[in-house]
Amino acid sequence: MRGDLPIIEEVRPEAAREGVMPLSEHEQRILEQYEKELQQDPHLAKRIGRTSTYTHMARRVRLAVTSFFAGFLMLLLFFVSLWVAVVGFVLMLLSGLVIYHYLKRIGREQFLARGGRLPMSGWLARLAERFRGRPEKPS
Repeated sequence: MRGDLPIIEEVRPEAAREGVMPLSEHEQRILEQYEKELQQDPHLAKRIGRTSTYTHMARRVRLAVTSFFAGFLMLLLFFVSLWVAVVGFVLMLLSGLVIYHYLKRIGREQFLARGGRLPMSGWLARLAERFRGRPEKPS
């Protein structure tokens, strides 16, 4: 290991048969370039490690919620100009679609992270059975 970073070793031909795919020469050069950049800039590794797809999507949802409220305020200013209200409505519509899209992706990733199980599916099934009533036993 050089410094704090592990070095990727050459992949043996036996390992390729085990399901490990060897890197091409171009990929090796790119990997070496990334290692050099990470060694030169220690703060880069911290920034990359802190940012995940969840934080990226949450940031976009917060921006879309802010845009939605800005559009709502513009819609309330319809007495100033009808065009301001129309632009506000379009802004609300677009930011609502963005919010829906990213919340759906966040929910899907959390669903897959739990192994494809819904946390409340068993509880909902028991509740539905209780409301339907139990079938009568034949005498």
